[in-house]
Amino acid sequence: MFRSLNTSALWAVTLSAAGILMVTMGARQSIGLFLAPLNSSTGLGIASISLAMAVGQFTWGAVQPLAGAVADRYGPRRVLQGGLVLLALGSAITPFMNSTWGLISSLGLLSAMGSGAGSFSVLIGAAASRLPLDARGAASGIINAGGSFGQFVFAPILQKLIQATGWMGSMWAMAVMTLAALPLIRVVSRPVDPVHQPTGTAEIGLRRSVQEALADRSYLLLHAGFFTCGFHIAFLVTHLPGEVNLCGLPPSVASWSLAIIGLANIFGSLFAGTCVSRYRSKYVLFWMYGSRAILIALYLAAPRTDLTFYLFAAGLGFTWLATVPPTAAIVGKLFGVRYLGTLFGLTLLSHQVGGFLGAWLGGLSITHFGDYRWMWYADMLLASGAALVNLPIREAPVLRPGVVAA
Repeated sequence: MFRSLNTSALWAVTLSAAGILMVTMGARQSIGLFLAPLNSSTGLGIASISLAMAVGQFTWGAVQPLAGAVADRYGPRRVLQGGLVLLALGSAITPFMNSTWGLISSLGLLSAMGSGAGSFSVLIGAAASRLPLDARGAASGIINAGGSFGQFVFAPILQKLIQATGWMGSMWAMAVMTLAALPLIRVVSRPVDPVHQPTGTAEIGLRRSVQEALADRSYLLLHAGFFTCGFHIAFLVTHLPGEVNLCGLPPSVASWSLAIIGLANIFGSLFAGTCVSRYRSKYVLFWMYGSRAILIALYLAAPRTDLTFYLFAAGLGFTWLATVPPTAAIVGKLFGVRYLGTLFGLTLLSHQVGGFLGAWLGGLSITHFGDYRWMWYADMLLASGAALVNLPIREAPVLRPGVVAA
């Protein structure tokens, strides 16, 4: 799959975008590690802190189409710079917040806006406009793997920092690590090569492109499936540490489970990038979502041990954010890449509406029922539905090398 990235310039753009996503997603996907320490320190309660984190899930998604639209129109440099600074600022001021509204402001708004502006829609859109068509599938898989590698690296490091310096010191360390990614922006935002300049949809304008996309049944079905993906991820990122605690296991099991999810998704993302080049993306998504329903059922039937969590994390991690390359590929096939940042950003908004519900309802579940049983059942039902809604999506067959379209 890497043969299409055949020059150092293509690799530089791809790896720089992956490096930025490593930082923004690593910070964001590890936030659940702070739930228990925040509760112990502030006494606000799991439900209130979960609400702040749920607001962050929605804000992250709401920022995506806006950030994508600005980057599509004016270039990604300022968007990415602002995003990293906001993420660092939100992390830095969180230790000074001792109310629900304070946490909503720092974690739910500032940090989430920053990580959203430096996330998938802007980075994949920026890379796609700077890469040839045959390199975009591989590049999206590598960029996505960068986000997963961030989770693999950040989760155990932040857990160790929480134990060594307290959660406040860990937050401040995360702010410093975020600012360290600023130099990578220059490579991602270099001028577009005229050879790779998108054509074909630019003349109809951004507003018309969005209107046409929202009237397209396939695009709406894609949104429905991606909603479920957000529900799964936000629930687990926020509440997996709580599930581990309910089972009487040490916090290290949660941090290593999150790290294993990130490690497994590196391979899953690269595999997804390869599949996008060989098979219709809607079928890739069908199998990914279907496998999640099966994995959750197996987890619920298994004994709650360290090994169970690690195996569950590895299996679920393989498809964790590997849904991004095929989802972005379908958007690109349907509407081109001129406004990919905006249109893919809108699918991420649907993703994070699901994310808001996954994080918030998880907090309500543990508060009212004492466990997450009903959330797991909802997860299985939604995963099955997401697998099915992707099948009717209108998507052209993948052309093999040397085959000419009719």
